[in-house]
Amino acid sequence: MRWFWIDRFTEFVRHTRATAIKAVTLAEEHLHDHFPGTPIMPATLILEGMAQTGGLLVADHLDFKLQVVLAKVAAADFHFEAVPGDVLRFEAVIVETMPGGSLVKVTTRVGERLQGEADLYFGHLVAGTTVPKLFKHEEMMTWLDHLRIFEVAVEPDGSKSPRKG
Repeated sequence: MRWFWIDRFTEFVRHTRATAIKAVTLAEEHLHDHFPGTPIMPATLILEGMAQTGGLLVADHLDFKLQVVLAKVAAADFHFEAVPGDVLRFEAVIVETMPGGSLVKVTTRVGERLQGEADLYFGHLVAGTTVPKLFKHEEMMTWLDHLRIFEVAVEPDGSKSPRKG
């Protein structure tokens, strides 16, 4: 089973930055066990949403030609818990891209309050050689359609980004 911990993209500036949102609701099964009577979104799942937002930004930057994997959480800090009713806004910015990997800074906000921040390093791998290919290209494009990435994607100069597919 594959899970996306983001609901949709609200901004996507290719090669630069992306913003996605995640509504925290009691419809999510994990909140009933974490913690009974006082549900909070686990920081590990928030971090996964951060990684998915940043990872898709990096994968697009590489034209989906390499496998992008979270290699290191260089730093992470969470300032308060996210609870049902909150809408997390993930804001990812590519800090640096090198041949072997990319550094991305991601923050999460609830409204205007800074909820969390992380420095994430993504490795670039040749798909099918070092690790098994996780998604077929067509499957990835379908997922990105569902996340509305192509509705909001623009080039760094602000022009509408053509759909990759």
